[in-house]
Amino acid sequence: MKLLSVAAVAVAAWAMAAGAQAKTVAVAADRLLDVTTGKYVDKPLVIVTDERVTSIGHQGDAVPAGAERVDLPGVTLLPGLIDMHVHMTSSPLFSGYNYLQFTDSFWPVLGTRHAKDTLEAGFTTVRNVGSERYDDVALRQAIDGGFIAGPRMITAGYAIGSTGGHCDSTFFPPSMDQKEPSVIDSPDQGRQMVRQMHKYGATVIKICATGGVFSHGDTPGAQQLTLEEIKAIVDEAHRTGLKVAAHAHGAEGIKAAILGSVDTIEHASLVDDEGIKLAVQKGAYFGMDIYNTDYTQAEGAKNGVLEENLRKDREIGEIQRQNFKKALKAGVRMIFSSDAGVYPHGTNARQFAVMVRYGATPLQAIQTATVNAAQALGGEWTKDVGQVAAGRFGDMVGVKGDPLADVTLLERPVFVMKGGEVVKRLP
Repeated sequence: MKLLSVAAVAVAAWAMAAGAQAKTVAVAADRLLDVTTGKYVDKPLVIVTDERVTSIGHQGDAVPAGAERVDLPGVTLLPGLIDMHVHMTSSPLFSGYNYLQFTDSFWPVLGTRHAKDTLEAGFTTVRNVGSERYDDVALRQAIDGGFIAGPRMITAGYAIGSTGGHCDSTFFPPSMDQKEPSVIDSPDQGRQMVRQMHKYGATVIKICATGGVFSHGDTPGAQQLTLEEIKAIVDEAHRTGLKVAAHAHGAEGIKAAILGSVDTIEHASLVDDEGIKLAVQKGAYFGMDIYNTDYTQAEGAKNGVLEENLRKDREIGEIQRQNFKKALKAGVRMIFSSDAGVYPHGTNARQFAVMVRYGATPLQAIQTATVNAAQALGGEWTKDVGQVAAGRFGDMVGVKGDPLADVTLLERPVFVMKGGEVVKRLP
């Protein structure tokens, strides 16, 4: 890591040009992890001005006049973490039919608590891949406007799926006539739905290519969108400048999603060798939520999860973990996708230890939630998040100790900063 690059000088000049009122913070810690190399910078001094890092030097270097000083003895700094698969307005505490106890507007209100918990857990950026009533868009707008605390959000609005599929309403009888407004059954309908999601605030498109664990009456392995439908959705999304994430458990649906140029494959539980090879060839990312089975099997029944769904979860949980190990070894690009909302928000980091248990090094696990995730987000996000570097947002998380020796430290952050603002700081 260069201590002062040309980019740092340019950003510093930009910050000065922004005016004397720009806030400057100087953060000093024991170490800073360069997530691109796995090497530590000892005694770093990170300068953040007007939300962005302007330089990375060493303690003892000159601190800009008027800067707020944040000293973190014994703390290791990392980039703010990125979770690529959350449901911020969902709660695992009200599963099955239990959620029907609450009015529709309960969920975005509850989401404000989830946003705060997620941010304080060190996740400064999340991708929300599916919500009702565009609740995630509303939450993003409230966070961006400074009305509530929360991470930076990339939002999908509704997830797009087929009639009777995982992303449709499948728990009710015909007399209730329940149908998700994002259901499509042809390529042309898929294109139209992308346009509708974009119109109402989607900044990523989510599709359901296969059946699911927590839907009713289907099997996770069954393909539910045709290749032609997937291609039409992806073509329209990419034309609009949006990435596409595909819920895909089954092997055939995974391969169809990759062949359809989907950017990230979520779950990938039952991927076969051909699908793994295809992902490597096409450069698709896998986001495999390999922790949440532990929570669901322990707490799901108490929370109202139906036995049908618990059974499906049991059947694919260990298969998914073994396929994570196989795909990682084969060179598939991995991103951190927790599916928080299936388990409690704010405990996202519990997945890191499971990733290490199933073959990832601590650095590889950390990279899934930093540089890999930033690259998968694409566009300006790739240059804004994922690293502590000049020009990027001043998003940082701090832990006591060495996360490369004990990745579970990320479950207990003692410091969180988002855009130069201290969110959490423990003694």
